[in-house]
Amino acid sequence: MLKLLLTLAVLFSTPVLAPPAGAAATSPEHAGSPYRLLQMNLCLSGLAGCFGGTEYPKVVDEAIAQIDTIDPHAVTLNEACSGDVERIAAETGYHLRFATVIYNGAPLPCRNPGDRGVFGNAVLTKERIRESAEAAFESQFGSEERRWLCATTTRDVTACVTHLSTRGSDGARAANDGQCAELAQVLAGYAASGPTIFGGDVNRTDSCAAAGMWTLTDAEAEQAPGIQHLYGSAEFRGPRVEVVPATYTDHDFALAHARLLPPGLR
Repeated sequence: MLKLLLTLAVLFSTPVLAPPAGAAATSPEHAGSPYRLLQMNLCLSGLAGCFGGTEYPKVVDEAIAQIDTIDPHAVTLNEACSGDVERIAAETGYHLRFATVIYNGAPLPCRNPGDRGVFGNAVLTKERIRESAEAAFESQFGSEERRWLCATTTRDVTACVTHLSTRGSDGARAANDGQCAELAQVLAGYAASGPTIFGGDVNRTDSCAAAGMWTLTDAEAEQAPGIQHLYGSAEFRGPRVEVVPATYTDHDFALAHARLLPPGLR
């Protein structure tokens, strides 16, 4: 009995220690470092009807200003021109990969003005790019080839981009659906190997994300809402979207905020 009383006395006299300050910040739901992906459709070909509103080069100036202000970790670009992307990367200090879109069987030179390179999509990253890959989708419709592009950085984060077919006819809708399914397979392959994040104009409201990835959209945008999508693998926690108004292109910009788990918690 005496031994039991002594044990109880020790238990009840031992103070309950509060968790150390800042412990919540290291719990799984709050762990990781901020990660931002900025998606932009810039209407830069010089041929599309939206190009007049870009007041070129103001659209490029606006893109550079937003990247400087937001300081994203990755940027995905649709309807871009290789020369303009090179300027954006040079003035913001980002690394780039560019995927040329084939139009009527050949690269499409950007016009009005010329000497801006060729038309396509791009990924920009703050970290150096270790490797990249791109390919055309098997499903195609019309004169413009649709492609995907993914770039993996030295941080082992993969950022991907695409611009899928519009859905203005039965043939175009079938192509868009096929491209959506192919994109999900591409993203699933990358997500199986490490943190994967995506931005792009998919010309649809339904998601093309791989199983296990979250989906955000620009549904609150004033311009062409709901068709620019942002996807992320499970390593990106607490995702939320912010729509950034754009003045000189026909799509507002879509910004994904998340927290990237450190390797030890993935």
